[in-house]
Amino acid sequence: MDKNSTKELTNKAFSLHSTGDYENAEKIYFEILKKEPTNDEVLNLLGLLKYQTNNLIEAEKFIKQSIKHKKSIYYYENLAVIYVKQEFWEKAIEIIKEAILIDDGSFILWFNLGLAYKGIFQFEKAEKAYLKAIKLNPNSEKANFNLAALYLLLNNTQGAIKYYNKVLKINPDDRESKYFLSLAYFREKNYEKGFKYFEERLCRETAIKTQEVTYPKLTLKSKLWQGEPIVNKTIYIYYEAGFGDVIMFSRYLKELQTKCKKIIFKPQQELAEWFKENFPNIEVMEIFKDEKEISFDIHAPILSLPYLLGRNNQNIFSPTYKYLEANKLKAEFYKQKYFNNSKMKIGIKWQGNTFYETGRVIDIEAFNDLFSLSNVQLYSCQTYEGSEELKKLEGKNIIDISKTFNNFSDTAAAVENMDLVICNDTSLAHVAGALGKPCIILLPYQYNWRWHLDINKCDWYDSVKLYKKDRNENWKELMNRVINTELKQ
Repeated sequence: MDKNSTKELTNKAFSLHSTGDYENAEKIYFEILKKEPTNDEVLNLLGLLKYQTNNLIEAEKFIKQSIKHKKSIYYYENLAVIYVKQEFWEKAIEIIKEAILIDDGSFILWFNLGLAYKGIFQFEKAEKAYLKAIKLNPNSEKANFNLAALYLLLNNTQGAIKYYNKVLKINPDDRESKYFLSLAYFREKNYEKGFKYFEERLCRETAIKTQEVTYPKLTLKSKLWQGEPIVNKTIYIYYEAGFGDVIMFSRYLKELQTKCKKIIFKPQQELAEWFKENFPNIEVMEIFKDEKEISFDIHAPILSLPYLLGRNNQNIFSPTYKYLEANKLKAEFYKQKYFNNSKMKIGIKWQGNTFYETGRVIDIEAFNDLFSLSNVQLYSCQTYEGSEELKKLEGKNIIDISKTFNNFSDTAAAVENMDLVICNDTSLAHVAGALGKPCIILLPYQYNWRWHLDINKCDWYDSVKLYKKDRNENWKELMNRVINTELKQ
């Protein structure tokens, strides 16, 4: 086959390939390779076709053959992308290292090297690779975003802020960067800068849309509150995110009462009874029970309240002391049935909702050393997911009180009788904090924004202490630190 014929067939196949006619393009590529089995260009194109049709094994095979016949940086880039797609991080690193010895000027190679090093948790090397990629292409949105995300992961908030702002210069409408930028500011306790970006959060949008589709779609008939005066208006406030978030942000409801005529509040159903007990002058809804009857002038999701109320860096956390109460009759019932002893009463929980974060789950065996303390009675508050782990403490002196919890009113009544709560970053910690009960939260090395960079003090709750795992520390070692510091008698 002469060069002109090969070129003509290659162009025809590539044209078919480009329009998505992969079957006929592939036939022509193979026709060429029968005559010219070392045609690196066609081998590479066939590899790309296989990649696009999700046949990654074949894609790797053909592109490796193309590299064998010609050390083209473009071919190396394609092979690296195939490995990254499969999360074959070590293979990606190996092939990229080989390529940059030939030519270190490929943005794609350095960017994928950053992804690969991050994939195997070699964060310093990932940072260097991303920085090299950005040097080669300063206006790459994805490189700046990935470096910012890496810095946020490593609690380097200044780095995260710098590079998220770079992304927003490139693409001012990037909502994801705005949201993560808000978390970086929050971690530094700069809520004034973070608030407006926090309004881009996905759960806010989801919460609003959820209200729009529930009967009778009243939020479509009223305005979303933007912070304007509402002294003569009825406002509808509704939940978003998790139980702990709603408990934490319910601290702002009493201030909101002074700004409007009436509040209608819809929390998650599990929280409704407890909030009814605490806010007698607020119409607290139970899901799907009252929606036909309500009417209001304006609405907002609960996590927007501090922003809409004009809270600043000085008063964002207020009140930090006890701002919710337990039901007195229920608390007395729990006292008589479960807590009528002279021991130190410690409630524990090791797992919350793992849909978003699994790093917060504590190994239940880490609680074993608490049983060696004298005059201590432990209570399991672990409900639902994770409760099956309790069998690992079988034979230990622990009372499983979680089975008595029908809702958070019950949980609060039980916690009111405890001397201390030790738990992971979960809703139970917010219950204890809102009640002003002593609580120790055990945090993973990479922890949630709300606990800030300086964890020597819990800014949200005066009664809560924070203990964070060191990078190479396990949960048992962290628990021993807690015991030696807080509980040794």
